Amino acid sequence: MNRTAVRPPLLASGARVALVSPSGPVRDEGDVERAMNNARAMGWDPVPGTHVRARAGYLAGTDHERLADLNLAIRDSRVDGIWCVRGGYGAIRLLADLDYDALRAHPKALIGYSDVTALHLAIRARCDLVTFHGPTARSPLANLSRESLAAAVVRGVNSCGALAEPGTRVLRGGRASGRLEGGNLALVASLVGTPFAARLDDAILVLEDVNEPVYRIDRMLRQLKLAGSFARVRALVFGAFTERGDSDPTGDRPLDDVLGEAAQLVSGPCVAGVPVGHLDAQWTVPLGAMATLDADAQTLNVHDHATVWPMGGK
Repeated sequence: MNRTAVRPPLLASGARVALVSPSGPVRDEGDVERAMNNARAMGWDPVPGTHVRARAGYLAGTDHERLADLNLAIRDSRVDGIWCVRGGYGAIRLLADLDYDALRAHPKALIGYSDVTALHLAIRARCDLVTFHGPTARSPLANLSRESLAAAVVRGVNSCGALAEPGTRVLRGGRASGRLEGGNLALVASLVGTPFAARLDDAILVLEDVNEPVYRIDRMLRQLKLAGSFARVRALVFGAFTERGDSDPTGDRPLDDVLGEAAQLVSGPCVAGVPVGHLDAQWTVPLGAMATLDADAQTLNVHDHATVWPMGGK
């Protein structure tokens, strides 16, 4: 974890940003139009993938079609960044065939969350490249989301900060520094034991999820415990666990009971309710960058800002 992760070039005004659907299909044409408008609002020139509107059941086209759009965006020297239109399911099916060599040679920003976590983790495992856990391109961008995204990928400054949300809780006090890692809990858990697993040694592990009842959150956290994941990290940051759909509130355990158990498995601080995940207003978290979590001061600050892309690759 002492090795400096490669930061991709910033996305200045006029940057050409590919819009791809590596996972689930867009719901309607309005999603693509909103994605293009969001890119333009950020000052970028949107480049929609050939198959961005494709559909094959619960996938945004066949594996071949989704992979073709993603690899073309990676290989095209005229494309400066990649913004995933939505999450869903399907990115994990593409991991073995991504063009990691091209991405190592010419790094570029990858933005998205939810199922895009599979791409974030795989790219870190193979390329040691900072990627950006932030809103998908079709998301309505609340002021916090827009400002944090611009801080991370346009200005290259701290995109997090004070834990000022009303729902933020300190589950374990203290202060720790490490590389940010993680994303969607279901994807982090599902990639344990694969070549694309999260790089957790001395990390600040960030976790969020949606549509998962407390018992399933418990099960996935237990999986990480049994894999020894929590013993390796320096700190835990729990984002939002939205739309849990707990069927019997009187019989379910409180979420913080389960999160608190995980907090006791790490040596450092742990906070919950951070604005990360399936929220209209969310931070963009530069995964792979150095940060410090100060649970007592209730801050998460990214202090590894500089673009360090070496021309010609690593």
